[in-house]
Amino acid sequence: MGRRRQAREFALQALYLSDTGSVPIEDAFGILAPRYSMDEKTSEFARGLARGTVEHQQDLDVRIQSVAENWELKRMAAVDRSLLRMASYELLFCPETPVGVIIDEALEIAKVFSSQDSSRFINGILDKIKPGK
Repeated sequence: MGRRRQAREFALQALYLSDTGSVPIEDAFGILAPRYSMDEKTSEFARGLARGTVEHQQDLDVRIQSVAENWELKRMAAVDRSLLRMASYELLFCPETPVGVIIDEALEIAKVFSSQDSSRFINGILDKIKPGK
């Protein structure tokens, strides 16, 4: 597994823990860090993704909700919701990463942490959120 994938998976798990357990993101990092062996650069990328997602969560939720036809955020699977927030943050605030890479990574991570159906759902939402839409 590549370092960026590892970072995204760590960030997703921290976001999920923060969302479902009402745990501050910094505490979620502390809980999860012993399970991950990451170099400093990878850890920095993961934490930046998670912190940025939390910082912009309200705006991200509005954006996701506006394109998620017939779906309320609170009714989405918690993993899918966290992954959509994180990938949307990366799409909108991390222009150095190609859009296709961000979406592909989100879909692959969804297949691991959620379901095949979730990956199709996530793809549809992210396709509507990506820059240029």
